[in-house]
Amino acid sequence: MSKRPFFHKARPKTVKPKPAAHPGLPARRRACDLVEAVLLRRRPLDEALELPTELDGLDRALARKIAATTLRRLGTIDRLLGERLAKGLPEGLPRLETVLRTAACQILFLDVPDYAAVDSAVRMVENDRKAKGFSGLANAVLRGLARDREEALASLDPLDDLASWLRDRWTAVYGAEATSAIAAIITAEPPLDLTVSSDPAGWADRLGGFVTPTGSVRLKAEGAIPDLTGYTDGAWWVQDAAAALPARLLGDIAGLAVADLCAAPGGKTAQLARAGARVTAIDRSPRRLERLMENMTRLKLDVTVRTIDALDLEGQFDAILIDAPCSATGTLRGHPDVMHLKSAADVEGLARLQARLLDRLAVLLKPGGRAVYCTCSLEPEEGEAQITALLAREPRLALDPIRPDELPGIAPFVTAAGHLRTLPSHWPDPDPARAGLDGFFAARLVFRGP
Repeated sequence: MSKRPFFHKARPKTVKPKPAAHPGLPARRRACDLVEAVLLRRRPLDEALELPTELDGLDRALARKIAATTLRRLGTIDRLLGERLAKGLPEGLPRLETVLRTAACQILFLDVPDYAAVDSAVRMVENDRKAKGFSGLANAVLRGLARDREEALASLDPLDDLASWLRDRWTAVYGAEATSAIAAIITAEPPLDLTVSSDPAGWADRLGGFVTPTGSVRLKAEGAIPDLTGYTDGAWWVQDAAAALPARLLGDIAGLAVADLCAAPGGKTAQLARAGARVTAIDRSPRRLERLMENMTRLKLDVTVRTIDALDLEGQFDAILIDAPCSATGTLRGHPDVMHLKSAADVEGLARLQARLLDRLAVLLKPGGRAVYCTCSLEPEEGEAQITALLAREPRLALDPIRPDELPGIAPFVTAAGHLRTLPSHWPDPDPARAGLDGFFAARLVFRGP
């Protein structure tokens, strides 16, 4: 009998390959982080999107789309989940709630396979130390929602997605019908509007879009903006069609000294400079002004930039544009986090700041100088009421009424008082990619002198 060798060749081990990362799971996890940044940590979505991530461009886009749509349709999502959770959700499990919300959003409103949304959600619940015991619940609720999707979609009411504080205010100001129309349009992802340096029709043709009645170029929001033709060359900049109107209301400003207060990120600054003005862009945020200066460099525009609070600005100008800090309730379609972060109390506080900015006009304008005051808010306290109060306390300023025929396409937006007021529901169209614009208010003033 032969001896067994002291050293023998070991049997090779069977090495199981590591399972590949579940496709789409990192993007969905990122979407949950973004939603929680807004709803739990009270952080604007744009700021949360700037947090570092290792996701590639496609996954970043998916995460953003899931998060923004969840915030946009949160009222409907919570109602439909509530109908399927007889006992409600357990206390102290915020991640479970966020996972259910974002998965329900995908099932109801996004073009993703149901199994991908459900499976990713279950995996995220299983990976949460506190919530893993509820993975079966998540699976059952989401599969049931997917099964009943058509019935659920048939029950939709856009007003469910409008924060109650806004629904009540807008119904009182604009009426129930207009409020319903606004609620309906802001449930859809907004189009991409561009302000072009020249030849809007030509750029619309090159980019596959169309020219709006007011001269902006509108595209369906797809892909990365820097990849679009003309971006690197500075031929255009992103600016909602409504936001592109106030600077144009200053008229011929070629060669004039113009102050752009609260200027960042610089869309209106670019308009003023393109019109030939000697622009001083004012903002108190160095970080935001960095972005403005990057934009001016890309657009090859020369402006003076000052990091200073507009309330501390000195000097005299031929014209002033005040794009005042506001509640931004006219921008909910592109910034759905606003209705979850702001409240009626914020409107009151911002209105006080706006009044202080308006009072600076009598100090900063030369005699005969003109100003445009604007906000991307639908709240009268930040618009019409501000101008009424200003004119009552400052007799040296007068309203210079906006005329319906002075700019192409603005006639539907000019009020009897001579203000400009756009609503998100203006420009209705069966195709959401063609419809609507931000809600804006603008008024033009002239300084009659000492």
